[in-house]
Amino acid sequence: MRQTKIMSVLAIIFIAVALIAGVVAGFVIANSRLNQSSVQAKENLVKEAEVKAESLKQEKILQAKEKFLQLKAEHDKSVNERNQHLAQLENKAKQRESELAKKVEEATRKDKELESQKTQLSSQVELYKKKSEEIEKSHRKQVELLEKVSGLSADEAKAQLIESVKAEAKTEAMAFIKDTMDEAKINANKEAKKIIIQSIQRLATETAIENSVTVFHIESDEIKGRIIGREGRNIRALEAATGVEVIVDDTPDAITLSCFDSIRREICRLSLHQLVTDGRIHPARIEEIVEKTKKMIDEEIVETGKRTCIDLGIHGLHPELIRMVGRMKYRSSYGQNLLQHSREVANLCAIMASEMGLNPKIAKRAGLLHDIGKVPDEEPELPHAILGMKLAEKYKEKPEVCNAIGAHHDEIEMTTLYSPIVQVCDAISGARPGARREVAEQYMKRLKDLEALALGYDGVEKTYAIQAGREVRVLVSADKVDDKQSEQLAFDISQKIQTEMTYPGQVKVTVIREVRATAYAK
Repeated sequence: MRQTKIMSVLAIIFIAVALIAGVVAGFVIANSRLNQSSVQAKENLVKEAEVKAESLKQEKILQAKEKFLQLKAEHDKSVNERNQHLAQLENKAKQRESELAKKVEEATRKDKELESQKTQLSSQVELYKKKSEEIEKSHRKQVELLEKVSGLSADEAKAQLIESVKAEAKTEAMAFIKDTMDEAKINANKEAKKIIIQSIQRLATETAIENSVTVFHIESDEIKGRIIGREGRNIRALEAATGVEVIVDDTPDAITLSCFDSIRREICRLSLHQLVTDGRIHPARIEEIVEKTKKMIDEEIVETGKRTCIDLGIHGLHPELIRMVGRMKYRSSYGQNLLQHSREVANLCAIMASEMGLNPKIAKRAGLLHDIGKVPDEEPELPHAILGMKLAEKYKEKPEVCNAIGAHHDEIEMTTLYSPIVQVCDAISGARPGARREVAEQYMKRLKDLEALALGYDGVEKTYAIQAGREVRVLVSADKVDDKQSEQLAFDISQKIQTEMTYPGQVKVTVIREVRATAYAK
């Protein structure tokens, strides 16, 4: 590229020289065409032309030289830069070449090492093969020797060993099961009593408070003093007349009446109401009012029994049985009013007997009387079903009715179709949602079922049902169950609870796995 520029400068110089020559020739021709007017003028013109041509020539030559020098300097600069760049590239290439040489040398060294290791491994494999063959030959010789000595083949000996181990394991298992069953029989009675006592401790207080306490409201605390009387004689007279404990404490505008007999509590409440309304409160007046209230309650009980029989269409019932039906109004069972429960059972029995083609009147009669054993005048030590059956027999009820009353809790054998009807309707009325509280035995059974269900998995050591059966804690052995298996175990137990058990709300399953390391310093 630079050579091309130099050639162009030389061409310009050549053109300038040619131009000058042309100008000179033009002047000569012009002078000749002027018919050589004057030799002196011609000479002057030639001299002037020569001077101008010489000056123009010198000027163009100087410009050409300057341009040439400038282009040469630029060319030299670019050549130097290119040489420097090439030198840098050459250095980088040499550096890479040295690095590649080192890598090649390293790879060669590693190949040699691998080759040596491969040779060693090959020798070790050959040695291992030889030893394996020797061991196999020795094993075969030993097996052949054992077969000759015992007279049995290896497979036959293995089968005999397995059978003997099975028989021994079965014998040990049967012995273990027998010992476990014996121990369970010995401890069953003790554990059952323990569970019952624990259930009573947890639930008896709440049940006793709910079923044995009535709150009597008064207008002001001034009346409390009048009810107490001088030195407490009014309260003592009221308690002696009614058999109810009257509790006067700091509770504002209220007096507590405590007694397990709901009829006596009602007599005391009504008597107190009349005394407070009348304003005359003294021992003689208390006894008078209590007697009147007792007669009124007895009349109301009989009236309630008669009204119940009329509503249900039951006729010919003995007056004493009618009175017992009326007493059911003041008796509750697990929070459910006994009279309301008996009416409901009677209606259910009539409907079910009609559907089965039996006599609905007999079924209704048995349903109404099935719990009369809970309201006797005396409290003999008999189950309420047996006591109710004896009362029904005493007052000349039909055998079908007596058997249905006595068999509705399976104390005696069922002999008629009315007995299972009464049993089923009693369960329906008592088990419907909201009718009564859950029995303590059922609650304990659900907790034990939860614990037993989780305890049936491999690796589980202990289980605990907590928070009233809403959570199950499962303790597993760290040697048998790892962390991943713990998550799977929790999921499996929750799915099994969901498919096999009936429970309110949700049950949380927590699997706990821990490792303990213990050492002793002596």
